[in-house]
Amino acid sequence: MASTASAFVPLSARVKHPHKSPTSSFFSPQLPQKFLYRSLPCKGVSLIGVNPKRFSPQLLKASMADTAKSDNKKVEVFEKDDLAVSLAKYVADLSNKFTKERGAFTLVLSGGSLMDHMRKLVEPPYLDTLEWSKWHVFWVDERVVPKTHEDSNYKLAYDGFLSKVPIPPGNVYAINDALSAEGAADDYETCLKHLVKTNVIAVSSVSGFPKFDLMLLGMGPDGHIASLFPGHPLLKENKKWVAFIKDSPKPPPERITFTFPVINSSAYNALVVSGAGKADTVHSALGATKNSDKLPVQLVSAEDELKWFLDKAAASKL
Repeated sequence: MASTASAFVPLSARVKHPHKSPTSSFFSPQLPQKFLYRSLPCKGVSLIGVNPKRFSPQLLKASMADTAKSDNKKVEVFEKDDLAVSLAKYVADLSNKFTKERGAFTLVLSGGSLMDHMRKLVEPPYLDTLEWSKWHVFWVDERVVPKTHEDSNYKLAYDGFLSKVPIPPGNVYAINDALSAEGAADDYETCLKHLVKTNVIAVSSVSGFPKFDLMLLGMGPDGHIASLFPGHPLLKENKKWVAFIKDSPKPPPERITFTFPVINSSAYNALVVSGAGKADTVHSALGATKNSDKLPVQLVSAEDELKWFLDKAAASKL
């Protein structure tokens, strides 16, 4: 597939031209029109005037293994169709809660089979009743590939969800796929800091990291979540909001990912896991067996609630 990369445009240059058309912005290289419609991350971002102390999260004193709480963890098992029904209601209820309380709903997506499990949200009654204009959509991780590439989590979300609901294009924050992995991670973190400054994203009073309303997370057969893999040094990253990885054990190798302090500062985290191929890992994560080396998925927590949505196949060994 032909590359869609374009020449680098400095952040300062983007700040000077806020009047430019969204479809000609740096974040929207020459893509087919359907991808341009949803490829609109932060534009005109500037950290001038931001108090740097606000963006200096507290260092985590506890080890990453200590961050996985159990007092606010719930586990539910569903028939496959019932999982999608329950997940849609869960997301809709939280959308209604946060749009009423904050005037916005910040949702973080992942890849894999999540879009299939979200299919009920694009149907009545949710399609006609949710305040889609107040949704702001992000990705917990992304592969550094063009947005038209089959490995793109953005493309997966666009095809399965975003193209079917009326979320404003400017509220969908894709990565800048014209940059290197390191550059894309830094750029996405800058975007998040701007949205914290403008109160689109809340801040955790506990950790000082951004506090998203809901993250919908998947889990790999090896227990990885986002692009945080077993044994990888990024599991211990406790300063950056967004990190990059160039040696992912699962292709493609170059990705960006939220770090655990950001993931665990979310108000609500939902782990959506299905399929018999993940039953052993679900058993390791939730069973009575105590392992000295925790899987990445076992390090996930949330400030308000962590909820597992499992189908019967994934829960078959519990």
